[in-house]
Amino acid sequence: MITRDKLFIDGAWVASSGTKSIDVINSTTEEVMGSIPEGTKDDVDKAVAAAKAAFPAWSKTSVEERGKYLQRITEGLQARMGEIADVISKEVGMPLNMSNMIQAGLPLMTFGSMAGLLGTFEFEETIGNSLIVKEPVGVVGAITPWNYPLHQIALKVAPALAAGNTVVLKPSEVAPLNAFILADVINDVGLPNGVFNLVTGVGPVVGERIAEHPDVDMVSFTGSTRAGKRVSEVASQTIKRVALELGGKSPNIILEDADLSKAVPAGVGGAFLNSGQTCTALTRMIVPRSKLAEVEELATKAAEGYTPGDPFEATTRLGPLVSAAQQTRVRDYINKGIEEGAKLLTGGAEQPDGLEKGYFVSPTVFSNVTNDMTIAQEEIFGPVLSIIAYDTEEEAVQIANDTIYGLAGAVWGGDKDKATAVARQIRTGMVDVNGGGFNPMAPFGGFKQSGRGREAGKYGLEEFLEIKSMQL
Repeated sequence: MITRDKLFIDGAWVASSGTKSIDVINSTTEEVMGSIPEGTKDDVDKAVAAAKAAFPAWSKTSVEERGKYLQRITEGLQARMGEIADVISKEVGMPLNMSNMIQAGLPLMTFGSMAGLLGTFEFEETIGNSLIVKEPVGVVGAITPWNYPLHQIALKVAPALAAGNTVVLKPSEVAPLNAFILADVINDVGLPNGVFNLVTGVGPVVGERIAEHPDVDMVSFTGSTRAGKRVSEVASQTIKRVALELGGKSPNIILEDADLSKAVPAGVGGAFLNSGQTCTALTRMIVPRSKLAEVEELATKAAEGYTPGDPFEATTRLGPLVSAAQQTRVRDYINKGIEEGAKLLTGGAEQPDGLEKGYFVSPTVFSNVTNDMTIAQEEIFGPVLSIIAYDTEEEAVQIANDTIYGLAGAVWGGDKDKATAVARQIRTGMVDVNGGGFNPMAPFGGFKQSGRGREAGKYGLEEFLEIKSMQL
């Protein structure tokens, strides 16, 4: 049982002004594994006041000094990688070996990369008689989700601090314990009081107050498109900057000349990572109608290799979903797919055999899906793949772009140049060609209702900077 009964505000662990707490549930055992304070609007006000007071001094620190702090945070996280992976596997359900690499490894990489980037980033340039300077925005409110909890925190906190901003963080109340580890590390490295503040609680209270607060200069939000719309609405009243990383329904176009033995299993993996609880999940596999039967066979075989089970068992490839609510949501979508006439190849809405407890959903693959079906249009956030057939390349691109979302996508083809040409036609912020590897320094973000702004690398740093021109 992990009990965290205080918030981190102005460089100290302090009690919430409220008296309630929130239970954190182990997604595999369905038992309470911890508790956190249910923060209040007053707690947010105190944190914002601390951040505002700390901003003038922190914004004037040298790039070198900010880089040293980020490097110390990186080292602190590295020392606690095992603990971070363990906690997140219990909170979210990702298999432990994957958590070590992704849930613990990526935040480490993000803080380290921002420390390194500060050594080369140009904060000033001259255009004619003007000096163009890039300055910190001010107080940044960061509101983060539960699926990659510490990674999403790092993508906001690291560049915000690197740019010279101060931060008020609200992590997801579903998977919040990892955020306390970061706050411990920040406290240990001696970051100046008020530069980083942690307030836990629920979105309609803590998140809403952060978004509306007149002294918060920018909100960076990752989560559902529905919640992102609300953040935008509330934040618009003070015309503050808003960065949004929202939902996705990412297409995976497999061209006629693709190597199906590689493309299909890779596509299934791209749909099922983190039990499908990934905003960039490749949930729509768009395939030539002439190859449909072969794709169905390969996809079924690949999906059935994702063994559901305890994240701490070495044989597990698919952990549980994060919560009972998420499990119900995904099962409802599976039933909807069946009702609307999709062909169920494997999986289904029933609890997997041998797993009486835990928020598990079987790896599920549908075929004969048309792009007007609910399972082809709405973000499911579970291990559910839809196979959609096409007759022409132009139709494949049309299907890929026929969505409100535009976060990620993929193309597989025997001719890399042709595959790249198709990738250029997909209206998303990111596209992988022939299994191109994840690049943590490349800009991460989407088109359309997948959000606005970019995270990671130099583009992620620029999100947290204002531009001033000085005519000399």
